[in-house]
Amino acid sequence: MAKILLLASAMGLAICYSFTNANAFTASGWTKAHATFYGGSDASGTMGGACGYGNLYSTGYGTRTAALSTALFNDGASCGQCYKIICDYQSDSKWCIKGASVTITATNFCPPNFALPNNNGGWCNPPLQHFDMAQPAWEKIGIYKGGIVPVLFQRVPCKKHGGVRFTVNGRDYFELVMISNVAGAGSIQSVSIKGSKTSWMTMSRNWGANWQSNAYLNGQSLSFKITTTDGVSKEFDNVVPSSWGFGQTFSSSLQF
Repeated sequence: MAKILLLASAMGLAICYSFTNANAFTASGWTKAHATFYGGSDASGTMGGACGYGNLYSTGYGTRTAALSTALFNDGASCGQCYKIICDYQSDSKWCIKGASVTITATNFCPPNFALPNNNGGWCNPPLQHFDMAQPAWEKIGIYKGGIVPVLFQRVPCKKHGGVRFTVNGRDYFELVMISNVAGAGSIQSVSIKGSKTSWMTMSRNWGANWQSNAYLNGQSLSFKITTTDGVSKEFDNVVPSSWGFGQTFSSSLQF
């Protein structure tokens, strides 16, 4: 009987592993766009941003980040996505670094400037696909004086160190949870929350990577169900202990 149970367990693990791989995010094709830079040589001007990740150094995103134009940002649903960007040397051999590429994470929004034409300053105007990259990332592929370069980009799986992180902000009856350091697809499709005394409740996107709940969950351990935009779901049981307080961040051991 023990051998049969062991075999069944092994088969169950194999099926689970296969299912996860079948849904794993894979790279997209290549698309043409343009890229500029902002934030200074140390990327200090890129902190905060429309995704809500705050200090990009401490949250693990570093200087390889970018703000996305309206066509790519998708009202914040693209926060956390990763893109491999290559300067289009065939189109601009003067300012592109030949053969160089960089992978960035979407952490901010590049707003449109309708006072300027799309081809002269209104780089982030719809329907343009544009990356306003942190300067250190941009200088991996372009020469500083160029200012703007044509690029080829593809969305790629995100690779992150450690597990998914949960920062609990808000107040009583209003939990605003910022979810960061998400690998795989990088971006989140849906989130549910459960206190140790409640059932599962659907959260709504408040802005960027911030998800809200309007329940009273003080003094309860918190669990989360996350589905990323490639359809992969994971459950983070009791990742936030009952002693939590607003403003605290909790790291899980689980990753996509």
